[in-house]
Amino acid sequence: MPAHLTNYLIMLPLLAWMVWRRVSRQFGRQPIQRKRMIFRIAVFSVIGVLLALSGFHKIELAEGLLGGALIGAVLGLLGIRLTRFEVDPVKGDCYVPNPWIGALLTVLLLGRLVWRLMVVLPQMQQASAAATQAADYQGQPLAGYTSSPLTMLVIGLLVGYYVVYFSGLLIHHRRFQRTHPGTTAA
Repeated sequence: MPAHLTNYLIMLPLLAWMVWRRVSRQFGRQPIQRKRMIFRIAVFSVIGVLLALSGFHKIELAEGLLGGALIGAVLGLLGIRLTRFEVDPVKGDCYVPNPWIGALLTVLLLGRLVWRLMVVLPQMQQASAAATQAADYQGQPLAGYTSSPLTMLVIGLLVGYYVVYFSGLLIHHRRFQRTHPGTTAA
């Protein structure tokens, strides 16, 4: 089996599992888990900063990321307004996310990943064939295809949405704890 296909055999099941987990969290009552939400805010913030730093070599990438983050932040605020908050006798403070916003973000992410895969895979195969035929091949086969402002926009959309959404959930939870001092959640 070629080495480049091994990467896909590892990454595709991992990606499918991550998507399944993401989709399953868009439906039904979810308990507010403060530590996980804080961790997710930190991870998405670090990802956003690292991607913004990578945009210094190509300003279009930084613009796509910033535009996506701003749109994502607005969607995060809308998501908080459309989220229902409930109190479960066992789980404590819970939220029911709006499934339409989650589904939209999931479809955008998957659509962009599939599109990039459809564009990049033929380029990789052509470059691999050209590299085996020409022993002195020095170029980078994917130089024009590895970075896309539209991909950065979609990633920025997710980063902005989740940072604002989870922050809003934590603010709500803090207000809930103040009004219900006897109830605690994880």
